[in-house]
Amino acid sequence: MAKILPLATRAFGAEPVVPDITELAGWVADHRGTTADLQGFRLDVSLAPQLDSGIMFPCAGGLFCRGRILESLTGLSDDRQSAVGEIDVDPGALTGDALMLAAQRKEVWCALPAPRTLGITDTYYGDDDEWCDALTGAYRTLMRAMRDAGIGGHVLICDTVEETEISALAGKKVFFFAPAPERENLLTLMEYQRQVAVGNTMLETVFDLAGEYEIHRLIVTDPDDDGLRLALSHLDPDQVIAGGYCTDACNTYWKELVKNAVYVK
Repeated sequence: MAKILPLATRAFGAEPVVPDITELAGWVADHRGTTADLQGFRLDVSLAPQLDSGIMFPCAGGLFCRGRILESLTGLSDDRQSAVGEIDVDPGALTGDALMLAAQRKEVWCALPAPRTLGITDTYYGDDDEWCDALTGAYRTLMRAMRDAGIGGHVLICDTVEETEISALAGKKVFFFAPAPERENLLTLMEYQRQVAVGNTMLETVFDLAGEYEIHRLIVTDPDDDGLRLALSHLDPDQVIAGGYCTDACNTYWKELVKNAVYVK
């Protein structure tokens, strides 16, 4: 008799909307003694629906964490748009975020914008390699501080995959995620990561490249039945994960992801 079995589920963060002042004030009142600000609120509401829905590998955060990272970097101009001195870090606020998240789920991951996604202009180093080294070095320090405070690892969200960044930062606890990678970006991701995340329409491309690059796990983002069927025709069920990155209506989004993350055996 056929059985319907669940697949693992993994989140790559979310982009919760900015709350109205009444909602934010109520949340701040309930979280006195923590880093109770807008960033803390959005981190909290990016994670809570995932936990409620039973996402196996939850991940708080998203591109909205850009402001917190810019606050944590020294050597920037007053408007935080350009580097005017040696880049260094003050991880205090991000450490506070990590402690808040780890109190809700031990070893939860956190999504951040990848370094170049911050949009900072270099007006100090004058050399692309030195500038990249400065940014990736700052990220290593910030992410290590967050892991020391209880975060399990990081997702770095990017539109365009920068090979210098992924070669410097990708690893067991740092995963680069491009929500809609083109073939060229996918090639770079697969060169440096043995796990790859793509939507249903890019699965054929992944399997075309699979002879050249080894795949340990495939995360199908927002999977449909055909996408999961195709993935499972190439890989074992323990190698296929249903992934999500929520940008709207997250309460229902994560529940639907878990509901759809099944296969028939």
